[in-house]
Amino acid sequence: MNDTMVTVVGNVATGVEFRESAAGGVARFRFAVPARRWDRRGGGWVDGPTSFYTVWARRALGANLAASVAVGEPLVVRGRLRVREEEKDGRRWTSAEIDAVAAGHDLTRGTAAFRRLTWKAPVLTEGHGGTTQGQPEARAATVIAGSGTLGEALGTPRDTAPTAAP
Repeated sequence: MNDTMVTVVGNVATGVEFRESAAGGVARFRFAVPARRWDRRGGGWVDGPTSFYTVWARRALGANLAASVAVGEPLVVRGRLRVREEEKDGRRWTSAEIDAVAAGHDLTRGTAAFRRLTWKAPVLTEGHGGTTQGQPEARAATVIAGSGTLGEALGTPRDTAPTAAP
């Protein structure tokens, strides 16, 4: 099957909702992507109409997004575009969704501190006959230094955020 892969740059419009399931966790959030164009008369960039997408992220990507992303933060999202047309109560509507395969903060608009996941083998109890699988010690993969509650939880207070070099 030929999927339409897209890379979109925008801002998180809603909080990330994360749910665990038997098949692994899944996260969902709305993503605002403004169209930008150069205004010759004004000599600068201006925002055009904004497109909204529902972004779905599964397993580790979903858990890491839930731990790392807050409303208003700039992201780059890459994934499969899905456009659905439905009719409900006599009205037709169209929705656009992205099944994310990768996502991260847009570093053209700020800085980030990356924290690699560490995996640790679980301790088996007596009588356990199953196989071992690694367990993540931390859920966070990306942290905007000093800009969110996760940074504060990891000991990075808001007032000690690093400054960019001139």
